[in-house]
Amino acid sequence: MMRALLNVRPPLPVSPEFLKAQDAELKQQLADKGVVTLSDIPLCQSDNRFRIWQGDITRLQADVIVNAANNALLGCFVPLHRCIDNAVHSAAGVQLRLECDKQMRMQGHPEPTGRAKITKGYNLPARYVLHTLGPIVRNGKPTPEQEKELADCYRSCLILADTYEIKSVAFCCISTGEFGFPQERAAHIAVNTVRDCLATTVHIQTIIFNVFKDEDLSIYRQLLP
Repeated sequence: MMRALLNVRPPLPVSPEFLKAQDAELKQQLADKGVVTLSDIPLCQSDNRFRIWQGDITRLQADVIVNAANNALLGCFVPLHRCIDNAVHSAAGVQLRLECDKQMRMQGHPEPTGRAKITKGYNLPARYVLHTLGPIVRNGKPTPEQEKELADCYRSCLILADTYEIKSVAFCCISTGEFGFPQERAAHIAVNTVRDCLATTVHIQTIIFNVFKDEDLSIYRQLLP
């Protein structure tokens, strides 16, 4: 019930008393789920900059996790929806929606596809969250422009992370869920784009490809044995 109510709550001011109670509850929920550290995730033997982990991204203690957002960048308002946007905002707390709202008010227009914004992580074990809007593929066949937009998501996240001197980045499978991008093609774009970007970044040392579905796990293990 708490999660459903937080999902539908608009980004309005909140009292210190509420934040104290909410944060205590979310910290207990995280303790019950368990935090996953980098040392818990084996290195990919083919490239020790990469790791693959299957599970709940809100448990990862990376410097930053990547959230696949919508163009309002305020999180998912559908109670208990299974998308990653809902999971990230639910675990972080109302502070995340408030910070996103502040950034979007300053921007004054919906978030363009392929860009990225960074916020604090609040009650997440990650210090920061990178929010990016991936392309929406209606028929399962992405256009060349949509493939470029997906690559831009990964590129924008890494460039922004590097400016914050971030060392570890955990990527979700951007656009492959509700947005319909084919999983295998998306994984190829993700791995190739990240590899290219790491050639020019300074601070980033570790990339975690976080997957949820068994099919995605199999695809990434083939790409990164």
